[in-house]
Amino acid sequence: MAQNLIRLQEVLKRVPYSRSTIYLKVARGEFPQPVSLGARAVAWVQADVDAWIDRRIDAGRSGVQE
Repeated sequence: MAQNLIRLQEVLKRVPYSRSTIYLKVARGEFPQPVSLGARAVAWVQADVDAWIDRRIDAGRSGVQE
């Protein structure tokens, strides 16, 4: 099955965080890890980001904080 990769600019369009906050959350294990594309390029697996968004929506609706 093919996996779509999205770059940081697309991630920034999908989540309400700045670049630095995304990387801080990655370091804390609170956001999906990016995949290395080369020496100076990373991307995120789209399904991982979408699943993270879905969990945040579910947590917000149930009143549970992650």
